[in-house]
Amino acid sequence: MQTLADFAGLKKNVARYGRGATIFLQGDPSTDVMYIQNGGVRLSVVSATGKQAVLGILGPGDFFGEGCLSGLPFRTGSATAITPVTILRIKKDEMIRVLHMDHTFADHFVSYMVSRNIRVEQDLIDQLFNSSEKRLARTLLLLAHYGKQDRPKRTIPRVSQEVLAGMVGTTRSRVNVFMNKFRKLGFISYKGTITVNESLVSVVLDE
Repeated sequence: MQTLADFAGLKKNVARYGRGATIFLQGDPSTDVMYIQNGGVRLSVVSATGKQAVLGILGPGDFFGEGCLSGLPFRTGSATAITPVTILRIKKDEMIRVLHMDHTFADHFVSYMVSRNIRVEQDLIDQLFNSSEKRLARTLLLLAHYGKQDRPKRTIPRVSQEVLAGMVGTTRSRVNVFMNKFRKLGFISYKGTITVNESLVSVVLDE
């Protein structure tokens, strides 16, 4: 898998954050694009009434903060480190320059954004038509990069049940029930980190 380090002409700054650290807050100036080198990041948004929703969990190889490229002056959500994380920060002007000059990098970035857009559409379909149990199973499979040959890892960094509940759109107690069920059936195991077995896909496919 090609990584951002392969693009030598791209000027970037390395930033490191500890578990639980705030990378940026909703409403902060939107000035750069970020790329996760190591670790995990939670994206979330807070409504005008104070209700918080988890938009996603990102890991190595993922971009975020790209809203600045479309002219958004402020961050529309918040980003928090869920593990110790190393992030490469690319200033907006530098990102635009390299996208225009380096076709290989531009193809890499566009391919990533298209894939993520497809995932967002699938997430919406999932929310509209599937049960919370299926949504949780799909979320765990996505976090474990199921189906990606270049990312065979099946272990998820420690994610709280509250965070999973926010991603799935259900309560923490329901997540707890489903997680125990998945563990008893051998679909997952967890002790600090969560290990996802490929057999969990049967929950998603079950009619």
